[in-house]
Amino acid sequence: MVANRIVQLDHMTRGRVMFGVGPGALPSDAFMMGIDPATQRRRMEESLEAITALLRAEEPVSRETDWFTLRDGRLHLLPYSWPSLEIAVAAQVSPAGPRTAGRFGAGLLSLGATSMGGFDVLGQQREVWFEAAEASGHSVDRADWRLVGPMHVAETREQAFKDVQYGLPAWVDYFRNVVVLPIGPVTESEDPEVWAQVLVESGFAVIGDPDDAVAQIERLEKQTGGFGTFLTMHNEWADRDAMRRSYELLAKEVFPRFQGSTRGTQGSMAWCRADRPTLLGSARDAVVAEIKAHRNR
Repeated sequence: MVANRIVQLDHMTRGRVMFGVGPGALPSDAFMMGIDPATQRRRMEESLEAITALLRAEEPVSRETDWFTLRDGRLHLLPYSWPSLEIAVAAQVSPAGPRTAGRFGAGLLSLGATSMGGFDVLGQQREVWFEAAEASGHSVDRADWRLVGPMHVAETREQAFKDVQYGLPAWVDYFRNVVVLPIGPVTESEDPEVWAQVLVESGFAVIGDPDDAVAQIERLEKQTGGFGTFLTMHNEWADRDAMRRSYELLAKEVFPRFQGSTRGTQGSMAWCRADRPTLLGSARDAVVAEIKAHRNR
């Protein structure tokens, strides 16, 4: 069922869909479906093995586990993307994610890249990913490594801190008391401004200006030795207008610095600035000469 649905989306988007895989981070989901959390990672690997076999093989696929049976399974529609659509496996801190990604030659999605525990193990995740891929006869590329972290950017740090007072309390309450995931600010304070400061000082979040966002990505580059893509974790810390402005600043002032799309413009401006006296003098001399020539006609 999952394989058929993702292939259908692959065709509908003409290859612009990516298949994301994870064991499930919410204990409430496992409880409602009667799944023992201790079995989730094993089941993820077993199901992904069957799904990738269906995606990549034209022969019938049969699998038998303690929780599902597949007999002569086949897809009625093969993937639009050739040889298969892109797969990415989510990882937080444990080596399960990168090991699974390597085993199946999939990309790696480090959801906890900026958390204290996740940041510290980025190098280990890379090694586990590459080693598992080699052991399974696959080849993986850093370009398929995606790191995730929250960012809210404004023209100034002061404005960014002011913006997040809008939605940060609800966000903290959700992660502390609803899903109970350890990514909220570690502090006894109930002051949203203190929460924002703690999130920034821990390295988990960027709440600041475009230069702060650049520094965070550079920090991740140094820690990993290089990765493919940085993804901003969407949140609703700010209201709609401030949130849209944050994305505009990221798109215009942050990401181009790493994509090289402004390298030519910046180089040209730097050259003009350095040679301004010479260029201005030459232009002025040309204008003066033309005026004199006109007068002498």
